[in-house]
Amino acid sequence: MGKVTGFLEYQRLQEASESTDARKKHYREFVLHLSDEEAKIQGARCMDCGTPFCMSGCPVNNIIPDWNDLVYRGDWKLAIDTLHSTNNFPEFTGRVCPAPCEEACVLRINNDPVGIKSIEHAIIDRAWESGWVAPQPAAARTGKKVAVIGSGPAGLACAQQLARAGHAVTVYEKNDRIGGLLRYGIPDFKMEKWHIDRRIEQMQAEGVEFRTNHVIGAAPVGAGNRQARPVDAKKLLKDFDAVVLAGGAEVPRDLPVPGRDLDGVHFAMDFLPLQNRRVAGDKNVDDLWASGKHVVIIGGGDTGSDCVGTSNRHAASSITQFELLPMPPDPERNPEWPYWPTRLRTSSSHEEGAERDWSIATKAFVGEGGKVKALKAVKLDWTSGKPVEVPGSEFELPADLVLLAMGFVSPVASVLEVFGVEKDARGNVRADVEGASAYRTSVDKLFTAGDMRRGQSLVVWAIREGRQCARAVDEFLMGLSELPR
Repeated sequence: MGKVTGFLEYQRLQEASESTDARKKHYREFVLHLSDEEAKIQGARCMDCGTPFCMSGCPVNNIIPDWNDLVYRGDWKLAIDTLHSTNNFPEFTGRVCPAPCEEACVLRINNDPVGIKSIEHAIIDRAWESGWVAPQPAAARTGKKVAVIGSGPAGLACAQQLARAGHAVTVYEKNDRIGGLLRYGIPDFKMEKWHIDRRIEQMQAEGVEFRTNHVIGAAPVGAGNRQARPVDAKKLLKDFDAVVLAGGAEVPRDLPVPGRDLDGVHFAMDFLPLQNRRVAGDKNVDDLWASGKHVVIIGGGDTGSDCVGTSNRHAASSITQFELLPMPPDPERNPEWPYWPTRLRTSSSHEEGAERDWSIATKAFVGEGGKVKALKAVKLDWTSGKPVEVPGSEFELPADLVLLAMGFVSPVASVLEVFGVEKDARGNVRADVEGASAYRTSVDKLFTAGDMRRGQSLVVWAIREGRQCARAVDEFLMGLSELPR
């Protein structure tokens, strides 16, 4: 805990950020981490609550009360050691995690929660600035080889843990850079990509080998992996002692309505990675912009929010975001404590400007000369728990660019098929997370973790599964494991 009476004396403090007008002019991060003194005050608010629900609310089970107390007492070195003991990449989660730990904070019952995410952000930034984040190569090598497919947060966490256990780890990535959706899904204004690059350098020093532009089997080659070389799945299983499937849930949910094939109607992931590539300095990037256009974003989640922020920076003429479900409540407290509540969330991108509407069903896209020009929609009534169209509520909205951001349904099927793995009802790789068969697929020597196993989820869940899968692989190879779960 922090200070005994800290939660009574101090209020929650938000991290400082640039004004909305200023930050829309660039793609850099605009949120500043807390100063040492500000972080100390936030740490002081952590109570001696007996049962730290924040830890159970955190998918990686961060030891939050401990590092809150350490920051309060000024022991930043031990704070980062404690944070790293459960989380390989706190600079990722400290920037993009929605902080379920804060919804589970005991203070959240009747007050503002401890600013846990802001303290995490401050700890890891202070650690990098102080030179405390260094490679941790294994003391001895085991002679075992592991291939990890996918270099998102699950694959990176799994690879780092296995390398530190002494195994020779090779990471295969279909794109031209390492990072998965961290690299080509999350906008730079939420997380700049040099954070990934310096972790890659650390992991290379620990013995991890990275192979970009390598695509498994007959997986489709899309933007960013046009030069990808095919990798034979059976040869991987033959050449390595274990293989881990840690790719993403990349198949987007579609909207099969009239006009779907019009030019200007795109999946969000046809749009977002292009800007990441421009920021990275790539040439000959596909010419898809929101500049000067009436943009309609269908889907109210994080991906839709990222489309809002990117469209704002492109200087779109207008931005409208629709959600099929009704507008959630916005209670002052968490009515579902300590669980993650369904409530209205306004992102930093929304603050920059966008019209939002709920209970909207898209009926058709209207085109002119093969290009989308408008969207036809209708309002819904959810009174009975089921959507019913409201008579006479049909409307048409100008739309030069429509972005479908309705979530992702499953991993790319062709990757799973070349390995011949069993799938669950949702098309994910079937694997348990407990017991002797934890993270094992139906194929010998083949493991899985992250979105490819659990479906579309959070970065912090991917890190958790990557770490746990690494332990399962280590046990499989060595008979026991000292890696933490």
